[in-house]
Formats: sequence, structure tokens, C-alpha cells
Amino acid sequence: MLRCPTSLPPRLPARHLIRPLFLLLPLVALLLAAAPSARAIDTSADYAWMEDFETGAVLLDKNGRAPMPPSSMSKLMTLYMLFEQLKEGSLSLDDSFRVSENAWRKGGAASGGSTMFLEPNTSARVEDLVRGIIIQSGNDACIVVAENLAGSEAAFAQLMTRRAHELGLTDSTFVNATGLPEPDHLTTARDLARLTRHLISDFPQFYPIFAETEFTYNGIRQYNRNPLLYGYSAADGLKTGHTSVAGYGLTASAKSADRRLIMVLNGLDSAESRSQESARLLDWGFRSFANYHLFQAGETVTQVPVWLGQAEAVPVMIEPKVTVTLPRSAWNDTVVKAVYGGPAAAPVAAGQEIATLVIEAPDLAPVHYPLVAAEPVARLGFLGRMAAAAEHLLMGRLQ
Repeated sequence: MLRCPTSLPPRLPARHLIRPLFLLLPLVALLLAAAPSARAIDTSADYAWMEDFETGAVLLDKNGRAPMPPSSMSKLMTLYMLFEQLKEGSLSLDDSFRVSENAWRKGGAASGGSTMFLEPNTSARVEDLVRGIIIQSGNDACIVVAENLAGSEAAFAQLMTRRAHELGLTDSTFVNATGLPEPDHLTTARDLARLTRHLISDFPQFYPIFAETEFTYNGIRQYNRNPLLYGYSAADGLKTGHTSVAGYGLTASAKSADRRLIMVLNGLDSAESRSQESARLLDWGFRSFANYHLFQAGETVTQVPVWLGQAEAVPVMIEPKVTVTLPRSAWNDTVVKAVYGGPAAAPVAAGQEIATLVIEAPDLAPVHYPLVAAEPVARLGFLGRMAAAAEHLLMGRLQ
């Protein structure tokens, strides 16, 4: 079938007229395909992933799908499991969990890891445990949560893995609740970014805790290890990680004006490089890219001709809101067009896909959105069809 490009009427708002708009053949794709090319900037991190929260566009990908030890960043999955229980009402922040000898021994100060200094054979409020995990990165708090929710840390880790896969974290396997080194305890930077997206979207009532900088428990004040919270004003979470096996890592999110970025780094060689590199990369992400809002949900884009219909054309609309993340340098060379393969044959049903919106920008994969009929168009009656056919034949001969 031949493509039939046709100029759209100039009634669209100026923000849409990036280039003359044309109409194309139907194709279907997701906005995520608009992700810029991976690794547009270099980084000293062994693993790096950055994406735009609204559009899902990937701004940076360095070994983002490669398995890696997550260290304490895997505590984000422990928190997700706990938050789900709180959200559904089976738990309350005022409930208390018993602190076992095992949790105290494996996760307490004597173990040499991070701790919130829980005492064995006591009880701790769930709200305190949440802050103990987020702010103090308490291994003891994670084990207490695991034992009280699943009976044992091993059983809880199995639940973590199963739930992670349900959430789309298909490259993650959890062996414990803390992130302490285990050969099979692995995830990816992309999976941690996906988990971050879920934490922000699914639990807005708990997410602000990730921005808190200090917490005192058992008379001991400790400070959040996230370096961005102390010098990067846009940052509001999430979790650091460090082991001798994994190096220094950070799962972070920052919001500037109306844009939020999610970033995961791992394999850095020092806490100082983690602090400097995370701020540098976020600066680059906010500075080099922008979100462009092209169409509102349900907005009419253009008219498509109709063959043998009671109306000569039908308005077509975009169903979802269309926002794309693009390099600022690419905006002036971005082309927005729509494509169809000739007039739509009547009858046309409201909601029927009859064209495709295509967004093209330099060095980016084209993005395609279906365009659907905004209203129905009935077919002409027999006499009307005969008249239209005769007119078509006559016009063809005259040409």
C-alpha cells in the first residue's frame, strides 16, 4: 500500500509544530522507545543507570543490565515488602516486632556492619524499624523485619525474589534481607531503578522518610549515609550501599522543577567518588535533557479522509498524554508527523485505530502512537456509494 503524506491544518498549537506534520502507516510502539542512546556521558562507576521518572526514557546505561552485588541497596526490596503490609493494613506503624538473638548477633554492632543498635529479646516499633533501615541502614532491623514477616530470613528472601519478579525485576535474586555478600545475591542497576519507581509511585506516604537526614534510637544518633541529602538540593532519596565486593553504590532520586530523575550507581572506589559522581551525573541529566509535552490525553491531532462515508473526514485523537524526553540539542530537529495508508474506509467506529503519530529526533529511535477516530462515521447508502464511485471514475478520466 502506498503511503499518502498530507499536510495537517495549521490549527494545532505552536508547541506541536516542530516540523510540518504529515500522516503515515499504522505502527505501534511505546514511549520508552524514545530513550536516548546509552552512555552519552562517561562515568567511573562500574554500573550506571539513569532514567526520567515521567517518561521512562533512559538517559544513561553503563552495564545497567549486568548482574551485580547490590550491598545495602537491596534493603529497598526489604522496605518494599514491609510497605506493602503497611499499605494493605495487615500491619501498623505502631505494631512491635520481637528482636531475636539471631538478629542481634548477625546484624548488631558486634557483626561489624551497619546497625540501629537493637537489643536482643526486646521489641521495636515498626515505625522505628523503617527509619532504622532507611536512615541507619540497620542490618539488625532488616533481619527483625524478615523474621517477623516470614519466620526466617531465608524464607523472607524467597518472598522478596518472587515479589521482585512480579514487579518486573526479573534479573534480581535475593538471598538475604540485608545485602550482605552472598554469591547468588544479585540484581542490576536497571532493576534497582524499577524498584525505585515502584517505591515512589506505590508508597507516597512513606517516600518522604528517605529524605530524613538523622534518626536517634536507643540513645544513639545516626545520620543518613546518602551524600546527596546534604549538598544537592533536588535530592530526596534513596539508599547507599557498600561492601568490599560491590564497592560504593547509590540508588538516588532527585526532583528539579517538574522533572524527576532516577539514578543507580555501583562499583565506585570510595565514598568521596560516590558523592562527587552522583552529583555530577544528576547535573548532566537535568542540564542536557528536557521533557516536551506534545499532546494532552484525548487531544485531536488532525483529520483523516473517509472513503464512502457520510462525512468526508474524521478527526483522529491521541488517547494517552504524549510527553517525550529529548536532548535539548535535538529539539529543533525533532519531527512530529502522523501516518495513514489512504482514506479510512467507512464505516469508521469511534476509537478505531486509523493512523499513527510518529515522533523522530536525531540519534533516537522513532516513537509511534496509535491515533484513533474521535467519532463514528457511518457508511453512505447505496445511492450515495454509487454517486461517489461515479465521481471517482469521472475525476480519474479527467486527470
